[in-house]
Amino acid sequence: AENAIVPMNLAGLRPSQAIDFVVTGSWSQKSAKEGQKYGNALVAASGADNGFTAIPDAASWQLRDDASYVHLCSNETIHGVEFQELPDLRALGCDAPLVIDFSSHVLSRTVDWSRVGLAFGGAQKNIGPAGVTLVVVREDLLGHALPVCPSAFDYKTVAENHSMYNTPPTYGIYMAGLTFQWIKTQKEASLTGVAAMEARNIAKAKLLYDFIDGSQLYVNKVDKACRSRMNVPFLLRDESRNDAFLAQAKARGLLQLKGHKSVGGMRASIYNAMPLAGVQALVDFMREFEKTQA
Repeated sequence: AENAIVPMNLAGLRPSQAIDFVVTGSWSQKSAKEGQKYGNALVAASGADNGFTAIPDAASWQLRDDASYVHLCSNETIHGVEFQELPDLRALGCDAPLVIDFSSHVLSRTVDWSRVGLAFGGAQKNIGPAGVTLVVVREDLLGHALPVCPSAFDYKTVAENHSMYNTPPTYGIYMAGLTFQWIKTQKEASLTGVAAMEARNIAKAKLLYDFIDGSQLYVNKVDKACRSRMNVPFLLRDESRNDAFLAQAKARGLLQLKGHKSVGGMRASIYNAMPLAGVQALVDFMREFEKTQA
């Protein structure tokens, strides 16, 4: 829903109602398509030509001077592409606010809020049950909703009513609160909270990517500079072995490894709840499977 709610609130920031999209995978594609309904949407940069295996260099983005905002998805779950650093739009000569969809890596890493005008995300990856949506919006961006925007979706109305303009999903919010409390207690060396989670996620991703890169059977085609820490897609060089891989993985208690139907292959989603031991178990199985298939 936020793919529609965001443009209904922010497209009117400027008379042009121009929205620039940086498309790096399936989710930003969907956002751009939806944005066309509410504003003058333009794909300012796209990784489609390389199969969404890399993020276009920011210097090549065709950003418009009159853009109301610039939208990107900071982690693409299907293609396994993640912004390791958010762009500094002002350094690119753009004074539009940056909107990020951080649904799939929220709370997995710190955010440079000085570069963000609005961030939105679903709870279902790292926060809690599906049905809760988190929106962090700069106060100066409130009060610009298009006339077509329903009152319940107007961020100014929501803010003025402390997110209780209508009845909120109380149980989901309660569960999210428990997750927030848990994250605050997490420690890695001298780090705590989200910073500790980030260190843990870096270690998990490195373990899996290092094994894949050293393998003769598995391959990950995403540019190392933008590999996702949360979603690791990989292919078997001999795809005739895919069914055997999945069957044997299931027998070992390793589930949901089949890649998205649009890209095929395999995908390991290693969100905050996945411990390092779980990733190690996957690597151990992958190594054993490779040996038996040699």
